Amino acid sequence: MRVLWAHGLEGSPNGSKPTWISDNLGWEVLCPAMSDYGWTIAEQTEVIAKNIAENEDIDVVMGSSYGGLAIANASERFAGRELRLVLLAPAFGLAENFRSIAGEQGLNEWEKTGLRQYFHHGFGHEVPFGWDFITSADEMSWPTLHHPTVILHGNQDDIVPLESSRKVAESNELVELIEVEDGHRLAGSLHFIPLAVQRVLSR
Repeated sequence: MRVLWAHGLEGSPNGSKPTWISDNLGWEVLCPAMSDYGWTIAEQTEVIAKNIAENEDIDVVMGSSYGGLAIANASERFAGRELRLVLLAPAFGLAENFRSIAGEQGLNEWEKTGLRQYFHHGFGHEVPFGWDFITSADEMSWPTLHHPTVILHGNQDDIVPLESSRKVAESNELVELIEVEDGHRLAGSLHFIPLAVQRVLSR
């Protein structure tokens, strides 16, 4: 099994999920550094699109949170190619979520200065997000899925609302949603990954 993995906003190529997949399932995991081109969803989508184009032998394209949203956007460009997607707590509704977090005053300051510092827990320090982070999110928060897709999402997620994944699944017959008793990181639900992959490959 060859997997293209897209890590989340605060993840890394050697993060816990791709490492778990490799160590426990023995699958080959291709995991690019998602911030190679920058932090906007458009820039991270480019990373995944490039890797999909360059790797014809991928069995599943899989990713978490921000990476899941990047996959959904990148896959739109490959509507004619046979792809299978597994998305873990994908960050649909990104723009709405970040606008809510920043608040009206924070958004006004962000737009005025063109910059907002974001504490990256994976790096352990702040990274600068330009205003294009929001404008990109405004355009790319709700991509249309054209391939068989299984979403794994926790019902205790306090980062990306489960309702976002429900909305996507309910409006697209290609999408199956598996709801689990877990939070955003799905640390206690990684054993559902083989099931999700089996489901998507059988469609």
